[in-house]
Amino acid sequence: MSEQRESMEYDVVIVGGGPAGLSAAIRLKQLAAEGGRDVSVCILEKGSEIGAHVLSGAVIDPVALNELMPDWKEEGAPLDTPVSEDRFYYLTENLSIRMPGFAMPPLMSNHGNYIVSLGNLCRWLAQRAEGLGVEIYPGFPAAELIYGEGGEVRGVVTGDFGVARDGHHKDTYTPGMQLLGKYTLLAEGARGSLAKEVIAHYALQQERDFQKFGIGIKELWELDPARHRKGLVIHTMGWPLDNETGGGTFMYHWGERYCSVGLVLHLNYRNPFISPFDEFQRAKLHPRLRGFLEGGKRIGYGARAVTEGGLQSVPKLAFPGGALIGCAAGFMNVPRIKGTHNAMKSGMLAAESVFAALGHGRSGDVLEAYETGFRNSQVYDDLARVRNVKPLWSKLGTMLGIPLGGLDMWTNQILGFSLFGTLRHGRPDHATLRRAAQSRPIAYPKPDGVITFDKLSSVYLSNTNHEEDQPVHLKLSDPSLPVKVNLPEYDEPAQRYCPAGVYEIVGGSEPRFQINAQNCVHCKTCDIKDPSQNITWVTPEGGGGPNYSNM
Repeated sequence: MSEQRESMEYDVVIVGGGPAGLSAAIRLKQLAAEGGRDVSVCILEKGSEIGAHVLSGAVIDPVALNELMPDWKEEGAPLDTPVSEDRFYYLTENLSIRMPGFAMPPLMSNHGNYIVSLGNLCRWLAQRAEGLGVEIYPGFPAAELIYGEGGEVRGVVTGDFGVARDGHHKDTYTPGMQLLGKYTLLAEGARGSLAKEVIAHYALQQERDFQKFGIGIKELWELDPARHRKGLVIHTMGWPLDNETGGGTFMYHWGERYCSVGLVLHLNYRNPFISPFDEFQRAKLHPRLRGFLEGGKRIGYGARAVTEGGLQSVPKLAFPGGALIGCAAGFMNVPRIKGTHNAMKSGMLAAESVFAALGHGRSGDVLEAYETGFRNSQVYDDLARVRNVKPLWSKLGTMLGIPLGGLDMWTNQILGFSLFGTLRHGRPDHATLRRAAQSRPIAYPKPDGVITFDKLSSVYLSNTNHEEDQPVHLKLSDPSLPVKVNLPEYDEPAQRYCPAGVYEIVGGSEPRFQINAQNCVHCKTCDIKDPSQNITWVTPEGGGGPNYSNM
């Protein structure tokens, strides 16, 4: 460490104030109260406040919340829209074919689930955590890990403030702090920068399949009251995506006039001309969705990568001095498009193993009990039943892969085993693109400003802001690769896969790769999909990025 930094010590340091991190903190404090012990816990959150960077559909299964806080209804948790109607459609360009409910495996039912703003739920959980004595520090990103002499994780360093773009220290410069813990839990969400580091450093993915990802793009609308159907949940697949491109749309009606509408597109897509943002805009033009949106007003926008690898892609969860929880490890149930319940439960499981270890005077070791607890938990069972849906979809396409995936879910449900065993994914998402010369360009319709919109007006609605004079937080290993390799081979797909207009090719006859880092909504898609694996996302100055409301 080149300069002296202030240090604070805790029993447990948690990186990320989402559902997993908050659930871990609450469970630790609950156990401490039950056992008459004192356990110090802090949470670092890179957003300006808890919930500012939290983005999800979201329909949540309350099973983990019921266990963590059985009195959540009496305590006023923001779950006030139970699902009242569940519809699944296969879309063609002009038609929608509703899938009969009896054909859907029982685990696909949303009966008993709630439509929520996950950001608002996290804000509520944070209030409960602070009431139990958890220290929460929003606006403080964990920028790097601290390793001990034995190679264990000892804690984290928060990001420096007041560093100029050229690297010099401004008058406002404040060095980051060291936060030391006996155990460090990483709850950063999908493709977290520190989780990415520890997975590589400790070879946690060894003997596991590649992690797979999707990009979720979401808008929040206020609907015409006559078109609002409180509690209605719609999921679609098919158009506008072709057979070889996985994904689908969602529409959730909640509150008095709110409607969350979005697209999840699998990042193993092959055509480099695909723009997930524009696929979503086009999807809203389908009569099945447009009919609800007409007369309404778009009031929010965001995007975030989601983990889709499933059971076979979950890395080893524990490492010396800490553990991965939530989507940092990848517990999303792909066909259900749900991960909050599993993220929360994983945080609780980790908390229980940490509490036991602290009770025996341990620190900095591997929490093997957490791995065991996961394999004996409902999280494991939830993922096991759907483990082949994503590989079948990817290998066989929507028309064949989805029916076979449904059959596989039924056999797991009824017989307790899969006809396919456990399928592998094959390739990481960055390795799936075809060359541009072998691919079909896509002519997307121009936005109409009523139902469909452009990227920049969308980013505006995300309330994204970064201090302009700071180092670019999107790092290129080789600045020449975008123009030298990605442009001639793939027509530089970063121009299209980024949902916030961060990357551009400018300069005409002498092309140059431009990074508009101030637009970044922290979705991490570039870190995942870049075919040259040349882009690394790191934390910007604290509090930077989107400031989501009701998302």
